Amino acid sequence: QVQLVESGGGLVQAGESLRLACAASGLTFGAYPMGWFRQAPGKEREFVGTVDRSGNIKKDADSVKGRLTISRDNAKNTVYLQMNSLKLEDTAVYYCAAASLSTKIVPSDVPEFGRWGQGIQVTVSS
Repeated sequence: QVQLVESGGGLVQAGESLRLACAASGLTFGAYPMGWFRQAPGKEREFVGTVDRSGNIKKDADSVKGRLTISRDNAKNTVYLQMNSLKLEDTAVYYCAAASLSTKIVPSDVPEFGRWGQGIQVTVSS
């Protein structure tokens, strides 16, 4: 049974940093590109970033470029999202996801991801 469990969310002030982690089990972690998405109330799920199987190739959304960085540790079956200089508009539920094996190296569309975590709340206050 595949499980993706996010941790590290919470309430922070604007300008502060937070690191999310997503622990994976039940799958050959290193075989899957991994991604982070987020969804704010009343909005569609939004791509944040993707890292390829090796951790060497990354793709970030323009809206978070330079502030939010995805990485992975295949030895720990964990993918991370480092979030710096957080803004009010970063408030959302953050989801990690495992891409389908047949997708491109760094997919970024929701349908390209077949396994999802339950999500974790990040709230940025002023």
